[in-house]
Amino acid sequence: MNNQPKTAKNDLCCSLQFLQSCSFWTLDTENPAKLQGLHTANNLSVCRNQKEIAMNEYRFHLQKYRPGSKTVCPECGRKACFTRYIDEEGLISFPDNVGKCDHINSCGYHYTPKEYFNDNPTVRETLIERDGNGNVISTVIMPMVKSSPKPQPQISYFPSDWVEQSMQKFDINPLYRYLTKVAGKEKTDRLFNLYRVGTSKKWNGATVFWQIDIHGNVRAGKIMGYDATTGLRIKQPFNQVSWVHSVRKMQDFHMKQCLFGEHLLSGTFAGQSAKTVAIVESEKTALIAALFIPDFIWLATGGMHSCFNSEAMQVLRGREVILFPDLKATEDWKHKTKMLQPICKRATCSDLLETMATDEQREAGLDIADFLLMEDTPQMILAKMIQRNPALQTLIDELGLELVNAEQI
Repeated sequence: MNNQPKTAKNDLCCSLQFLQSCSFWTLDTENPAKLQGLHTANNLSVCRNQKEIAMNEYRFHLQKYRPGSKTVCPECGRKACFTRYIDEEGLISFPDNVGKCDHINSCGYHYTPKEYFNDNPTVRETLIERDGNGNVISTVIMPMVKSSPKPQPQISYFPSDWVEQSMQKFDINPLYRYLTKVAGKEKTDRLFNLYRVGTSKKWNGATVFWQIDIHGNVRAGKIMGYDATTGLRIKQPFNQVSWVHSVRKMQDFHMKQCLFGEHLLSGTFAGQSAKTVAIVESEKTALIAALFIPDFIWLATGGMHSCFNSEAMQVLRGREVILFPDLKATEDWKHKTKMLQPICKRATCSDLLETMATDEQREAGLDIADFLLMEDTPQMILAKMIQRNPALQTLIDELGLELVNAEQI
């Protein structure tokens, strides 16, 4: 990664300072052709030749179990726990991420066909039959009589003092230790305090990313293990990811995720209201981007589809928003931009990384944090020097020396 030319990060930062002139994927604001009555599988019937025929079975349903049918969950990464949705008529082949995880409490991932169609209107358009003049003659899917919706369980919240209690013992937190090498202790302390990032007893000090909504309610606590040297997630011999309510064995906890860092959108944070919102996938990426490019409010979805839906995005109403997808997710996120158009003042999906990346970097699925870290910071250079010669740290401590950025002198 460090073989990248040193100008990469500078070029990236400079480009971001002139966002208005950068190349963005700005999706058409016109609404796509609307398909009325697209609902979930247990709410469907088939209509052909304008005659509605009730279905004996659900058209879209979870795949029936057979040996080897369950795959890796795209959210929690655990094996043989994810069941995909299928089309009974075989006309639609859903992507691998449309399905449900067995671990309802510890993961809770469930991406339904309805959400998939809403997020991909071009696929939804294929369900409409037209004549030679383009007039709608029938639709493949029409609604049945709506049944009374089941009452949604009340959202569960954590006590706010749980967050405060977790914000200590950073010396055993691997992600904290890594970021101090990148930016120094002072900036890392300020960053963890701003984003309310804590330390868990699990896995000897794993990081807790608290999800706090715009009203200050603590909705979730995502626990993730990192390597203190590389800053990378620990996935072997197993994927170190869990949730606070699962670790604490909280019964009947109804988790409803929000954006990581969403609390920064509230009016209590001075000077934040005018800032553009930048959205990435990983919580760690949001932290690193906030270190290098503080002109934006950096938020994270916490996963490809964790809370990237119309309901959760309502907190961005009236905001200028830029999406910074991982390299492998650019096409998916360009489609999601259309969902944000009616909500946001302006919503764009940056293709800046795509224009800079090599084929190898695209294959690796790098994100904006990877590019920002391609050139060592002064703190990273000093850490490497101390690693080669530990006596240097003793000298620094005895003389009370501090690392000073030459640009600040």
